[in-house]
Amino acid sequence: MLGLHARTSHAVPITIDGSVGEGGGQILRTALGLSLVSGRPFRMENIRKKRSRAGLLRQHATAVAAAAAIGDARVVGGEVGSETLGFRPGAIAHGRFAFAVGTAGSTTLVLHAVLPALLVTEGESELVLEGGTDASSAPPFDHLDAVYVPLLRSLGVDAGATLGRRGFYPAGGGRFTFRVRGGELEPFELETRGELLGIDVVARLGGGLARRIAEKELAIVGERLGLARAAMRVEDVDSLGPGNTLSATLRFEHATEVFTSFGAKNASSEHVAKELAADVQEFLAYDVPVSEHTADQLVLLLALAGGGSFVTVPPTEHTRTQAALIPAFLDVDVRIEPHERGTRISVERRG
Repeated sequence: MLGLHARTSHAVPITIDGSVGEGGGQILRTALGLSLVSGRPFRMENIRKKRSRAGLLRQHATAVAAAAAIGDARVVGGEVGSETLGFRPGAIAHGRFAFAVGTAGSTTLVLHAVLPALLVTEGESELVLEGGTDASSAPPFDHLDAVYVPLLRSLGVDAGATLGRRGFYPAGGGRFTFRVRGGELEPFELETRGELLGIDVVARLGGGLARRIAEKELAIVGERLGLARAAMRVEDVDSLGPGNTLSATLRFEHATEVFTSFGAKNASSEHVAKELAADVQEFLAYDVPVSEHTADQLVLLLALAGGGSFVTVPPTEHTRTQAALIPAFLDVDVRIEPHERGTRISVERRG
C-alpha cells in the first residue's frame, strides 16, 4: 500500500488557476512544495494575477529554481515576469544548498517552497538563503526561529535556524542558514495555549538609524500593552542598509507567537508602535494558540504529517487557499469549523 508521501509517476499534471483564493505567491509556493512531496506535476496559470505586478518576481523565480534544484524538476516558464509555469518533479536530493534572491524579497518564503520535500524524506540538509530576512507581508526570521521551528520539533523534526545578517527592504543582503533532518512526521494537536508567561518586545535598527526612533516605539507600545521597561529593548543590527522593525514575542505555556510591525519612510514611530500593539491585543482577545500568520503554515505541516488539529482566529484567505489546494496533492481532508474560542482546523487522512 502506498503511504501518504509515496512518490509515483504521474503523466497528467494538475492544472491550477493562480488567481483563485489569495491570488498571490502563496499558492505557487505551496504547489511547488506539495508537487515535490507527492511527485505530481502541475501547470499553473494566472500567477499572482491579483497583485499589482502579475507574474513571478525575483523571490518567486528563486523559489521555483530552488524547488527544481532540490527535486530535479523540469520547469517551463520559471523566469521573472512569467504568468504560467509547468513543473514536473524528479527525485529529491539532500545536501547543502545555497539560494540567493538577489533583492530584498523574502528568504523565509523561498524556504517554505522547498522545505516540505526535505521534511518527509530521509536525509539531512543545510540551506543557506540570502535576500530579505525582515520583509513586510512575509514571515520575518524571528517568526521562523521562535514559532515555526518549535512547531517542526513538535512534529518530531530535527531542525534549526541560524541568522547570519538581517536584510531589510530595499537593500536586502540578509542571510540565514537552515538545517533539517527529514523523516516520518508525528501528527499533534494544539488547541489551548495555556497561561501567558510573558511578552518581550525588541525594536531593531539597521543602517545607523537614530536610536530615538526605537525608544519612541518602545515607549508607545509599552504604554499600550502595560509592559515594564525590562521587557523591552533596543537592538542595533548588522545590515547592508537602513531598516527598522518592532517585534513582540508572546510566550504561553503551550505555544509561542511573534508579531512584527515594519518601519518605513512614510510610517511614523507612532504608527509602527500602534500597529504592533493592536495586533497583539487582538490576538490576546481570542484566547487561541495560533495566529492568522501561523495558521496557513501549520495546516500544511499537519497535512504532511497526515493528521492533527489546532484552534486559531477566523481564517484568512491565505489559510482557506491552503485548505483548498492541499487535497489536490495529498490524500487528506482539511476541515475548517467554528469553535467556541475561534476556529478549529483539522486534517485527517482519507479513508
